Amino acid sequence: QVQLVESGGGLVQAGGSLRLSCAASGRTFSSYAMGWFRQAPGKEREFVSTISSGGFTRYAESVKGRFTISRDTAKNTVYLQMNSLKPEDTAVYSCAAARSPFTITTIAAYDYWGQGTQVTVSS
Repeated sequence: QVQLVESGGGLVQAGGSLRLSCAASGRTFSSYAMGWFRQAPGKEREFVSTISSGGFTRYAESVKGRFTISRDTAKNTVYLQMNSLKPEDTAVYSCAAARSPFTITTIAAYDYWGQGTQVTVSS
């Protein structure tokens, strides 16, 4: 059974940092694209970042320069380092995996999803 489990969320002051982790199990995801998405209250889920099997990355404009996605193939884990956090970054962050080696920004293209982890940034 494929599982994606996020961790690392929490409450942080504006300007602070958090590191999210997404541990995958049930299969090896080294050939999969991995992504991070977020959903704020009353808003639709939106793309945050993606990383290809080869390590290429893409970011939403709103997080570019502040967030960094990475993956550890040996640990079957993907990370999202979030720096200079802002109150508007407050959301439930979810990781996802897609059966493609390329970077993917489209929600519908992802095949597996985690439950999400709450990130709250206070002003």
